[in-house]
Amino acid sequence: MRSRPALRGAALLVVAVLATGCGSGSAEEAGDAAPSSAAGAFPVTVATAFGDVTVEEEPARVVALGWSDAETALALGVQPVGASDWLGFGGAGVGPWAEGRYDEAPELIDTLEPSLEAVAALEPDLILDTRSDGTQERYDLLSQIAPTIGQPEGVGPYQTTWQQQLELVGQALGREDEATGIADSVEQQFADAREANPQFEGTEVAVGAYTSEGFGAYVRGDARVDFTEALGFTNKPAIQDLAGENFFAPVSDEELRLLDAPLTVVFPIFVEATEITGNPLWQTLPSVQQGHAVVLEDETLVSAFSSGSSLGIGYALENAVPLFAGAL
Repeated sequence: MRSRPALRGAALLVVAVLATGCGSGSAEEAGDAAPSSAAGAFPVTVATAFGDVTVEEEPARVVALGWSDAETALALGVQPVGASDWLGFGGAGVGPWAEGRYDEAPELIDTLEPSLEAVAALEPDLILDTRSDGTQERYDLLSQIAPTIGQPEGVGPYQTTWQQQLELVGQALGREDEATGIADSVEQQFADAREANPQFEGTEVAVGAYTSEGFGAYVRGDARVDFTEALGFTNKPAIQDLAGENFFAPVSDEELRLLDAPLTVVFPIFVEATEITGNPLWQTLPSVQQGHAVVLEDETLVSAFSSGSSLGIGYALENAVPLFAGAL
């Protein structure tokens, strides 16, 4: 994986389990909201976990701090003046599936602990923070700068779905119709993939990652599991049973058989893919021995698979689905 700035302690773990050419024409269409004036939609009130947030006027200066908030705004035709680069792309802070959507690159803001001074200096009239650690403290600090859109009610840290994110951001930007159109397009892409691959339906899948700390598995609420289940797969029940407040569960060497499934999908984080494929324990898994395991090695695909954004999903559908089908 690409190198990223060093983070300390628990912060590194959070980013690690989160992290990880352009998409097809259909993927591009899913994110091409026609530029339009949304002024007539305002004021708007958005329901969040922190209460109702009212946006009085069409935002002119948007700062997008949550995971994939910037890509979602771009998909709706709005260019944030500041954004957090969760996947460490650099430049404009977005994946190649969103390249060319900025006229001017945004100011990049730290992810886990954004500088309040840097955010305030951008003089935002709206802050998007729909997918983050979602703490009351973070919300209170940001909302003192500008109206802040946090996660939906009842949603845990980093677990806002791409559909919820589109809905929240679309409401806040006065572009609900555009958001609905994008959501419908992405859902159709999933439906087309399911129809083309009926063998996916009901097949158990184990989705995991490998870091310097070892293996781990994802549960529902994580974008990668949600992606596979939208294709018709079912997250392996024994893994789902590990679900707690987090969406990622460490898997010890002794428990590695948890990752054995009719389809096993694993990717490296901050390590080389060969540390997975060359791992003797990995090679003992029946799914590996039978050719039913996929190790995602391409950095761009890993990032798209992890993005949980309407734009990244299009790229992942085009490039990951053939790999899944081939392993089955």
